[in-house]
Amino acid sequence: MERLILACGGEAVNSVDDLTPDCLGWAGLVHEHVLGEEKYTFVENVKNPFSCTILIKGPNDHTIAQIKDAVRDGLRSVKNTIEDEALILGAGAFEIAARRHLVNEVKKTVQGRAQLGVEAFADALLVIPKTLAENSGLDTQDAIIALTGEHDNGNVVGLNLQTGEPMDPHMVGIYDNYTVKRQIINSGPVIASQLLLVDEVIRAGRNMRKPS
Repeated sequence: MERLILACGGEAVNSVDDLTPDCLGWAGLVHEHVLGEEKYTFVENVKNPFSCTILIKGPNDHTIAQIKDAVRDGLRSVKNTIEDEALILGAGAFEIAARRHLVNEVKKTVQGRAQLGVEAFADALLVIPKTLAENSGLDTQDAIIALTGEHDNGNVVGLNLQTGEPMDPHMVGIYDNYTVKRQIINSGPVIASQLLLVDEVIRAGRNMRKPS
């Protein structure tokens, strides 16, 4: 009922005695259709919809599930973009740029062993472009060298998965969500710390079992 109001307009009433022309919504076509073993009512040609239903068809359940996941991911990406009001260049461009910033600028602001931590975190960011190159059958080292060389020259570029050459993600339209990228970067160190903590606990347990 709530979604029908969002789609057609109007407002919900509890009794026919409360019905007035102002309560009514509008739809150009309402019809019933049988899909499989179920009957569905279609409300189409509405004027100003704020809700809709996406009908997914496929030859089997597996195909429908794959299409459903793809549609859900796409809609979530759009939702995140609208809420963030920002996008990040994809194809590994952000990770290469972030690594360059950490090594060339952030590393100089810390002293001692912290520099090793900054450098390790910067190198860990290269996992994304390396994985893109590896999954595309490209030479990982050549791809990283080409990307870092372009970034050193001031060109923010990503990896072209078809040719293996650097390209401008903005021109091709390859972007990542800001919230997703931020969550990944925040979660990475936390997960790594938890894994190291588990290793320490296991090592301590082994040492306690050893005879004195």
